[in-house]
Amino acid sequence: MPFFPQSDYQCGPAALATLLATAGVRVTPADLVPQVYVADLHGSLQAELLGATRRHELLPYVLAPDLSALFAELGAGRPVLVLQNLGFENAPAWHYAVVVGYDAERSRVILRSGGERRRLEPVARFARSWQRAERWAFVALDPGELPASASADRYVHALAGAESLLPRAAADRAYASALKAWPNDELVLFAAAGHELGAGDLDDAATHYRSLLARSPRHAAALNNFANVLAAQGCYAEARAEVDAALALISPGDELYASIADTAATLERGSAHDDARAPCH
Repeated sequence: MPFFPQSDYQCGPAALATLLATAGVRVTPADLVPQVYVADLHGSLQAELLGATRRHELLPYVLAPDLSALFAELGAGRPVLVLQNLGFENAPAWHYAVVVGYDAERSRVILRSGGERRRLEPVARFARSWQRAERWAFVALDPGELPASASADRYVHALAGAESLLPRAAADRAYASALKAWPNDELVLFAAAGHELGAGDLDDAATHYRSLLARSPRHAAALNNFANVLAAQGCYAEARAEVDAALALISPGDELYASIADTAATLERGSAHDDARAPCH
C-alpha cells in the first residue's frame, strides 16, 4: 500500500490519497489539497473527503460505527480511513488516519498516520480516540463492489450520494450488485427503479416498481412513480388506477400529497390520448 507522510494540518489529503491510490487512482496529497483542505479550519471536513472520493468515480461507503465493521473491511483486504480525536472531549484534536491492518495476536491496529508508515497502536487506545470522533470511518469502493460489512440502507445512501458523478455504466454496475445482494429489499428496489426511470429505461423501471409493489402494495411513493412510468408508456388507465391507490393511502397534510395530486392532474390532462383497449405491460 502507498504511504504519503502528512504535512502540518494536511492529514486529510494524505489519508485520502492513501485510500484512493490503493483503489488505483493516480493521485497525490498535493492533488487533493484544493479539493478537501479548508484553510480557515486548518484541516478537512468529512463531507469534503466523501465528495472528492465521488469525483474520482469511486463510491465512499461510511461504515457502521463499530469495530466489527472496520475489521470486516480489513479482512477483505480493504483499507479504512478513520477520524480520530487525539485530544479530549472538550479540547478535541482531530486527525485522519488509515487503518491498514490488524495484529490479532497482540491486539493492535496498524495505521498509516502522520509521519508514520506503520503505526502499531493497541486496539483499546485506538478505540478510545475513534469513539471520541463518533467512530466515523469509510472505505472507497469501485462501483459494483460491495463492502464486507454492507447493509442495504447504507449502500443505497452511499450510491445516492455518488450517482450523479458516476458514469452510467458504473452506476448500473452498482445497482446490479445491490439488486443481487438484496433482491427483495424495498429501498433497493425503489432506488433501482428511480435510477432506471431517470435514465429513461421505462421497462426496467416498471419491472422494479412491480416487484416492490408486489411486496409492499401500500408504498405510496412507488405507486406514484409507477403511475408516471405507465403514463410515459401510454398506459393512462393503468396509471390512473395506481395514482388513485396512492391518493387513497395519504392525507392532504402528507408531504407526498402535493406530488401525487400533481401526478393525478397530469394524468387527467393526458387521458384524452388513452386507448383503454391498447395492450399495456
